Amino acid sequence: MGTIADEVKKCIEVMRKGGVILYPTDTVWGIGCDATNADAVKRVFEIKKRADSKAMLLLVDSADRLARYVGDVPAVAWDLIDLATTPLTIIYDGARNVAQNLIAPDGSIGIRVTSELFTKELCYRFQKAVVSTSANISGEPTPNNYSEISKDIIDAVDYVVNYKQLEKGRAKSSSIIKLTSNGVVTVIRE
Repeated sequence: MGTIADEVKKCIEVMRKGGVILYPTDTVWGIGCDATNADAVKRVFEIKKRADSKAMLLLVDSADRLARYVGDVPAVAWDLIDLATTPLTIIYDGARNVAQNLIAPDGSIGIRVTSELFTKELCYRFQKAVVSTSANISGEPTPNNYSEISKDIIDAVDYVVNYKQLEKGRAKSSSIIKLTSNGVVTVIRE
């Protein structure tokens, strides 16, 4: 089992070649890829057997990086990010600089600024947003830990991270809110 640095390096090598990874996130295990690579995003949709009209979220390592992918981040977003005590995904209007097949029909994109050690390091070292969608076939239950991920998912990705595979806790998905450019907040998932 490699170190976090070794695992991050392997993930980046795979994603730079357009590959797809299976990795532990700040919530549940995720299927990920380079958020700017439309072909890699398409593969994630195919692995999940998911209609590409259902948006997937992105992970970034910092507020600075967030601003690269959203045209106009409402001021209240910074407070929400700072005050969140659990992982919070915010859906923003005005997605930009990502693969077109990640952007919802209304032009929005879901992004979470991660503070968890592995994902923060991965996003920081990759210098781009990373797709994060639960490691399950669409419509099936979200796995609580690595041992519950189906063999079909494991076999379909290009690299499986060795970090945190033995953890057995019950992972929880992030809260999701939609934040319009004029500051209106709608809770999507608590």
